[in-house]
Amino acid sequence: MPTPQEEGGYAEALAHAERLLGIPLERFLEPTPGEPANGAGFKRLATVQTFGAAWPRDEVLDTRTRALVSVTIAAVLGTLEPLRGQLRIALNNGATPEEVAEVFIQIAAYAGAARAFEGYRIAAEVFAEAAQDR
Repeated sequence: MPTPQEEGGYAEALAHAERLLGIPLERFLEPTPGEPANGAGFKRLATVQTFGAAWPRDEVLDTRTRALVSVTIAAVLGTLEPLRGQLRIALNNGATPEEVAEVFIQIAAYAGAARAFEGYRIAAEVFAEAAQDR
């Protein structure tokens, strides 16, 4: 059972995630059929570490830059659903579609064209979603 302090950190992390993404993170954290009871603990820890500890660190890297770095990491690793979220964060925090396209040029040069094309397909979908939201 989480302590009240841990609960506060989790709530803060969820609020920060929503500010970054523009949508509530909770919908991605719901239990799934067959998920073990400790799966919720994993999701809580990962959320607090990511959105409560790493993302708020804007003293050296601003959120826009951190988002472009995160897009690069997700694309290179081939984690396509997390990439979708990182792209949303980047666009919601000042990165332009042109800057994101430049990131994929670098990915093609250093991680390979196949990986870059795979990630860019997700980027194009997110660009279309963002254009509809305007």
